Amino acid sequence: MAYTRPQSETLGRRLAEPRRFLRAVAGPRQVGKTTLVQQVTEASGLATRFASADEPTLRGRDWIEQQWEAARLTARDAGKRGAVLVVDEIQKIAGWSETVKRLWDEDTRARRPLKVLLLGSAPLLIARGLTESLAGRFEVLHLPHWSFAEMRAAFGWSLDQYLFYGGYPGAAPLIREHERWARYIIDSLIETTISRDVLLLSRVDKPALLRRLFQLGCRYSGQILSYTKMLGQLQDAGNATTLAHYLDLLAGAGMVTGLQKFAGQAVRQRGSSPKLQVLNTALMTAQTGLTLKEARADREFWGRLTESAVGAYLANAAAAGRMEVFYWRDRNKEVDFILRAGRRIIAIEVKSGRTREVQPGLAAFADAFKPQRTLLVGGDGIPVQDFLLQPVEHWVKT
Repeated sequence: MAYTRPQSETLGRRLAEPRRFLRAVAGPRQVGKTTLVQQVTEASGLATRFASADEPTLRGRDWIEQQWEAARLTARDAGKRGAVLVVDEIQKIAGWSETVKRLWDEDTRARRPLKVLLLGSAPLLIARGLTESLAGRFEVLHLPHWSFAEMRAAFGWSLDQYLFYGGYPGAAPLIREHERWARYIIDSLIETTISRDVLLLSRVDKPALLRRLFQLGCRYSGQILSYTKMLGQLQDAGNATTLAHYLDLLAGAGMVTGLQKFAGQAVRQRGSSPKLQVLNTALMTAQTGLTLKEARADREFWGRLTESAVGAYLANAAAAGRMEVFYWRDRNKEVDFILRAGRRIIAIEVKSGRTREVQPGLAAFADAFKPQRTLLVGGDGIPVQDFLLQPVEHWVKT
């Protein structure tokens, strides 16, 4: 792919630095992690060994040692510049972080010029392994779903195309064959992510419930649902703790998250009913059976899709640690999204055209919390296209 993501410059700078940290590149499936790393390592001119644990049979820790030893030989032959070891889908190896810690510490003591990049499509599991065993030894580069600006730059997409087809670059060549595109999203992305990145690598006592929760999150993206209502919709006798855990797993895989209510107090935020939010609108549309033309003609659905696209743009930025995102609701007053970056608070209302039972609540929220900015996106406010084309920092800091 000719398009180069902005994060490649950051990774390139880090690779050019002296050997200080392990680097982890984490993000959902099919967002270009492997392509980006290949572009950066080729541009660096460093000798590189690439190994992937993404095999039908899971690799073991001895496999890590074998790849590491081969990379050490490559680094020795390369001289002072050293080499780079890239291990893809590292989270698929049980106990990987302990083995990596031991090998990294051995190289540190021996002053071997070997730099290491760990790639993973389950950010939650990557983060867990890093913090459990590798404290003080790593940096993380988070690769989110592709933004509207990136899809437009790489494929020339319009706003309508981005709202409907989402931010999966690998699926972009298939959009002229709608059924083929939808099957790719469902089979190669949704099913593969759930079965290989969530169910296989995390303890899930009720896999059928997790799958139904994902479908519910897509169907009700942009809506606030209590855990009690979710259990009713899912026809399951589970509990709120189980659903909250499963939502965390789906969020960690880059699929669906549950935004918490902004209340100014963290304890109240966590206990609130979540606002369901897909992290890529393709996850919504591929399962509906609608074409772009049919979806555009359904005003209610298109409005919900527009709000979900804005929410995905904000939630992906939050997953990368650039700010926090919430919703706010007080009786019949609601604000779609609340951003918090340090002490700055920004309230965002999306005028999407969908029918609501509650009234916009920007004024009520402003009276209660005194945000630095209140933004109206869509309608007679900031055009949706203009809002999505800017980095989140533009709206947070301007």
